[in-house]
Amino acid sequence: MTPADSNPAASGKPPAWDREHTVRHDGLVFDVHEAGPVDGTPVLLLHGFPQSARSWRRVVGMLRAADRDLRLVAPDQRGYSPGARPAEVAAYRTATLAADVLGVADALGLERVHLVGHDWGAAVAWTVAAHHPERLASLTALSIPHLAAFGRAIAEDPEQQALSSYIGVFRREGAEELLLADDARRLRAMYAGQVDADDVEAYVALMAGGAAAPALHWYRAMGRDLRDLPAVRVPTTYVWGEEDQATARASAQWCADHVDADYRFVALPGAGHWTPDQQPDVVAREVLARVRGVAAPPA
Repeated sequence: MTPADSNPAASGKPPAWDREHTVRHDGLVFDVHEAGPVDGTPVLLLHGFPQSARSWRRVVGMLRAADRDLRLVAPDQRGYSPGARPAEVAAYRTATLAADVLGVADALGLERVHLVGHDWGAAVAWTVAAHHPERLASLTALSIPHLAAFGRAIAEDPEQQALSSYIGVFRREGAEELLLADDARRLRAMYAGQVDADDVEAYVALMAGGAAAPALHWYRAMGRDLRDLPAVRVPTTYVWGEEDQATARASAQWCADHVDADYRFVALPGAGHWTPDQQPDVVAREVLARVRGVAAPPA
């Protein structure tokens, strides 16, 4: 583990983190951001598309205020970290992305973590939970449900089929140029006014700076049938915004069928896809309840 920038404020990064490091895994170098004591209870946070670890800064701030004994760890994942951008599409299979999570945890000496994921980070988190339950103390997934529920909805639910039509576009060659054309007009529109303008500018710069093609490779490499993922057997909370532009109600409701453990489903009226940005207080509350192993207080 190699220390990186020790002064986030001086580098223009949001001041959510105490430490920034790089870790090596699979011949790649991942940027990792941390807050809280190194001997604290480990909570590993996985960002989605098209964001970065920056997306967790509000949630991290609230978790830190609520519990000073948490070790909060957020990597910039494969394709997002400049040192972890293989060229080939096959390097971005979901199983490989899940192996990255374990590799980062191993590099940091974390045998068992509370895992949190949003969007693609949730898809990867479900995969880790399904195949490596011994490495998790709990799971909190935001937006994307268990992949078997999501896959069933893509196959059977007209609303989910319509919402997921963008996936076919993202798989196409040249999709990165389409997203970045006209000052990234289409990319900016994806945030739907639900993400702060300064964060949007940071994500646009990240994509334009070389992350766009690798990030889209996650879609290009994903399996065609998501319904093969086994059930999850770790304590799980699933948080879904009722106005989510990526996940239909059927997907969200069917998620419970694929968790064989303590399960909490939190539906947020009026919330869209970007829940860590829109409702970081709710996300922090649900994560903290899972970490503590207690029922979350009413909203």
